[in-house]
Amino acid sequence: MEIKLNKLTQNISKAKQGDQIAFTYLLHKYWNEVYHFIYKRTQNETIAEDITIETFSKAFDRISQYNDEFAFNTWLIAIAKNVHIDFLRKKKSTIFIELDDEENNSSTYSIIDTSPTIEDEIIQQQNLKKLLDCIKQLKPDYQEIIQLRYFQELSYQEIADEINESLSNVKVRLLRARKLLAEIIEINK
Repeated sequence: MEIKLNKLTQNISKAKQGDQIAFTYLLHKYWNEVYHFIYKRTQNETIAEDITIETFSKAFDRISQYNDEFAFNTWLIAIAKNVHIDFLRKKKSTIFIELDDEENNSSTYSIIDTSPTIEDEIIQQQNLKKLLDCIKQLKPDYQEIIQLRYFQELSYQEIADEINESLSNVKVRLLRARKLLAEIIEINK
């Protein structure tokens, strides 16, 4: 037990120094625990996978803030809870249906027209072009995995089958690709 705890402590220390192998170790060690925690709350595999990836991304960005007086998995679960709450808030804010009984005596629903205007479509096309330009700056392996996940909307298992990689390698590569893409987007703002 102490050997496992010592190995964990060593990998956390290495991860704080930016060691990618240590990040991979922590991802493999805690992926299932975080994923199942979120899956119980969402009952949706895709959403649970996305929230789990975002959880590890945030954890790795903030690993220097980890206090080793607490269990590492407890810290990850706390981050996962917050990411899930943010997800729910975003989802809740996209609902635009209002009951409008004051203007009409009959029960009617006033539904806000959320269809994009011509200006919205032009802006969306420009943003998509910028995003595609940023994706082209990634290494081909990362471009491929972003393409498969977000444009072809394949599941992690389908991507693993498509590129003949293990499921855990797909998750790690996608996590790294998203992180690098975020950095490129930030630079190109």
